[in-house]
Amino acid sequence: MAYLIKLPSVAADASGGVLHQWLKQEGERVAVGDALAEIETEKAIVEINAEQAGVLGRIVVQAGPASVPINTVIGVLVADGEDAAAIDRALAEQGGAAVAASAAGAPAATAPASAAPAGGRSPDRAPASAVAQQPAGAPSSAASPAKAASAPIPGGRLFASPLARRLAAQWHVDLLGVTGTGPHGRIVRRDVEAARDRAPAVALPASSSAARPAARRVPHTGMRRAIARRLTESKQHVPHFYLTVDCRMDALLALRAQANHGGAIKLSVNDFIVRAAALALREVPEVNASWHDDDIEFHAGADISVAVATDGGLVTPIVRDADVKPLSAISGEIAELAGRAKVNRLKPEEFTGGSLTVSNLGMYGISQFAAIINPPQAAILAVGAAERRPVVDEDGQLAAATVMTVTLSADHRVVDGAVGARWLAAFRALIENPVRILL
Repeated sequence: MAYLIKLPSVAADASGGVLHQWLKQEGERVAVGDALAEIETEKAIVEINAEQAGVLGRIVVQAGPASVPINTVIGVLVADGEDAAAIDRALAEQGGAAVAASAAGAPAATAPASAAPAGGRSPDRAPASAVAQQPAGAPSSAASPAKAASAPIPGGRLFASPLARRLAAQWHVDLLGVTGTGPHGRIVRRDVEAARDRAPAVALPASSSAARPAARRVPHTGMRRAIARRLTESKQHVPHFYLTVDCRMDALLALRAQANHGGAIKLSVNDFIVRAAALALREVPEVNASWHDDDIEFHAGADISVAVATDGGLVTPIVRDADVKPLSAISGEIAELAGRAKVNRLKPEEFTGGSLTVSNLGMYGISQFAAIINPPQAAILAVGAAERRPVVDEDGQLAAATVMTVTLSADHRVVDGAVGARWLAAFRALIENPVRILL
């Protein structure tokens, strides 16, 4: 009996996800647990795994930029001996063909008949390239480089990662002339970079203002839309207040240098900050909470989200139970999570939830800033650069010290001003007495 493959909610966001690519082709045998396709959600790319064994009899929704609603039929698995008629019956009973067509913005697309399974396919079914239609009102591929970067190849589909498409639009690289070196000929970042470097330099005319290129627009990605929606909602509905303190960093920097001397693991200042934030949550648990309409939830563990800048936007992978992990474990976990975040390979549970976020712009030379709270968390810590500044020492003498300014943005529905001040004082005490961070 034909088995319908639907877009699961676990692999999508609240409404749906973008079908990033199929990992199996029509006619290919599938075992239970095999990865069938990749779905691009607002924050990551996740896999859809096969729940039954069989043969991928038909791809109903082709990979593409359109958002696919949850529970849409995207493909059909068949048993040995089943033919195209069995697939058509299953789709007719489900009503999936019409739903899938409307979700993809085009009639249900399939592979050419030469890719059909052993059971055969109707000979009059057109190849995917023949039935794919351009959405109504969409500009032609020649309208701008950004549009050309995502245009289909005549007779087939252009396979390029979302990052490669964004970079191609940014650098005005025509993907139609780029040869992919990724899996199955997929165009990846290094291919676009190589094409950009090969492009001849264009000499500016004497009057550069007359030759200034026109402004261009880049369509929003799912991640950029999610960031815009969530941060707008946070500023509109969460009553922020801000507390700022200066932390003396000399003792911490000396301890870090000693810990890194001759060791295989190199600890960063941010590793110390993440663990100090978690330990401060243990000391002031009132900050380790989230607002809900009917109650305030106090979290059992100190889970610290770490802001990571990616080409597509900001992602906040979570270091779980950071208050009970040694610095070496925190350092390795942050590096591993950040690496996967930059290539959209985080699992949803790795960036969902969390107690408090640490956003560090110190490496960019930023002295001080205030960050927007990431709901449902009640606070976010903005970390500035550690800088040499004049200070007054305990003897009243002017001296030079390394100082880091941090600002806590807190949700006033959950955290009162005095509570936020106690948390920030606990954090500063840990930073200025860093041996406690090691305990």
